[in-house]
Amino acid sequence: MDSNQPPSQPQGSNKEWKLIEKLLGQAQAEQRKSRRWGIFFKTLTFIYLFVVLFMLIPGRDGALAVSEPHVAVVDVDGVISADSEAAADLISAGLREAFEADNAKAVLLRINSPGGSPVQSNQVYNEIRRLREKHPEKKVYAAITDTGASGAYYIASAADDIYADPASIVGSIGVIMAGFGLQEAAEKLGVERRVYTAGENKDLMDPFAPVNPAHRQHVQAMLDEIHQQFIAAVKQGRGDRLRVDGHPELFSGLFWTGERALDLGLIDGLKSPGQVARDVIGVDKLVNYTYSPSPVEQLLQRFGVSIGKGLGSSLGLEQYLPDLR
Repeated sequence: MDSNQPPSQPQGSNKEWKLIEKLLGQAQAEQRKSRRWGIFFKTLTFIYLFVVLFMLIPGRDGALAVSEPHVAVVDVDGVISADSEAAADLISAGLREAFEADNAKAVLLRINSPGGSPVQSNQVYNEIRRLREKHPEKKVYAAITDTGASGAYYIASAADDIYADPASIVGSIGVIMAGFGLQEAAEKLGVERRVYTAGENKDLMDPFAPVNPAHRQHVQAMLDEIHQQFIAAVKQGRGDRLRVDGHPELFSGLFWTGERALDLGLIDGLKSPGQVARDVIGVDKLVNYTYSPSPVEQLLQRFGVSIGKGLGSSLGLEQYLPDLR
């Protein structure tokens, strides 16, 4: 055998090289697939972020700038409270945009609410009157659908004119604060209430204690004061249209149908929101300017309200807030 001739490759070695080449090919194919999936997921993430950013833009239900004459609608829907869609800040934000809209011929409050917080109601009432003075060329109309009672009527009374359906519930000009007396129930269950306070009146309206006459008198005086504020606002808004003489029940907390409310001077006519736009304002097109908070704003608001409710609950005040309902 020639000593200079290279040794021949073993047959097993060729198989190993082919196996290695195959594995390398599969690895390259997997890398290509991974890159494609990476591009896919990056694109999906970009689309997701774009959608989230779009959702985070605060706005209202109406379009952006409306180039044709229209009636600017702002809804007062549901219970009026700081943590609801009928919060004073949200309603006022919609009202400001409605008044400032160039082609809005009038502002229409579309009301369907049983009332709620006297503070929130008064804030909206004052904002309507401020905007009316700032924009005297634009009238404000209130159109009650199912219900415009208590705090909702408080808000409506700031409008130039109020309309309702014949079957609407209107009125309830009064204030309520409710709670429970659990003293006897606790005694029957053998539950001993242990309360420590600093301040002789800090346990006011404790449901596990008998009613203190001085506390009752204090709360009643507070409710009467809020009631008089309510009455004064309605009288200021409605003026001589109210049939006060001969109707002492007007400010008693009673409520009436729209038809009866018209007789009492609580409203000015029997029309739906669409009829007010067409027949009174003379414009068919309605554009909704009701402010809708972004998801982030809603989250932050709920977080803030939850803290407030926690403090109120710890102080024992949560269920005893005055209510215009």
